[in-house]
Amino acid sequence: MHVIRTLALLVVAFVFAGSALAASGPPQAVVKLRTTSLGKVLVAANGKTLYMFAKDGPSQSLCNGACEKFWPPYLTSGTPKAGPGVKKASLGVFERADRGAQVTYKAHPLYFFAKDTKAGQTGGEGLAAFGAKWWAVSAAGTKVTKPAGGGGGGYHY
Repeated sequence: MHVIRTLALLVVAFVFAGSALAASGPPQAVVKLRTTSLGKVLVAANGKTLYMFAKDGPSQSLCNGACEKFWPPYLTSGTPKAGPGVKKASLGVFERADRGAQVTYKAHPLYFFAKDTKAGQTGGEGLAAFGAKWWAVSAAGTKVTKPAGGGGGGYHY
């Protein structure tokens, strides 16, 4: 009887732990526009700049493993929301083989730059890392290039 009671408690604990893990997944993504040193760029709800990777294909991420440590994918649970100035029809998601649903804009997978620690920073702009360049994204879904004389993040990999 003691074994059955212990097993029942373990099953209940496992079910609750699974629910807690599912509930602790990424929140529903929000994509907004923010004025930065690069002009207006796409940002997440927390104000952090979103980037595209030149090596990616439409709704296909080629940033995996070590790349994800420096360029975390923008993950979501559910359909992303569009903030003012962002075209809702341009937002989408695709399932990553390793991490869940990643947000896209005009089919470009979106990422953060790990060394951007505050809202509005653009340290990842124009960096060549993991085989291609990284760019902030405009409301039109195109890469943003830094103004003449502007400096990049100065990070090298």
